[in-house]
Amino acid sequence: MIGLDTNVLIRHITQDDPIQSPRASALIENRLTRDTPGFISVVTLAETVWVLGSVYKYADAEIVAVIERLLQTRTLIVQNEVEVFLAMSALRHDRADFTDALIGALGTRLGCSTTVTFDRKAARLPGFSLV
Repeated sequence: MIGLDTNVLIRHITQDDPIQSPRASALIENRLTRDTPGFISVVTLAETVWVLGSVYKYADAEIVAVIERLLQTRTLIVQNEVEVFLAMSALRHDRADFTDALIGALGTRLGCSTTVTFDRKAARLPGFSLV
């Protein structure tokens, strides 16, 4: 397994750098296999979502499409893929931002009775409550 950092994913997704983007794509498309998959941690994915939205101004629907592609790629392993899917669904349906939904889903999976927040939108998600 080969861990993938945020900058590698960003270069591959956005194709914004004439030197690094082809190298990232060659790694992801040609070097990763089912026997030697790429690993995307929840931290890497959260950073990727933040960069796509904040820096590259991707709309939520575009970010959802990126996450779906990553989850469907057979040569990638996404940490906590069930919780990532739940967070992606919350983003798709405008119930919360991806990171808040991921925090809640991970907390629930690990047995938290609730995740407390000051964020009213996040508090609408299952597993959250307002402080």
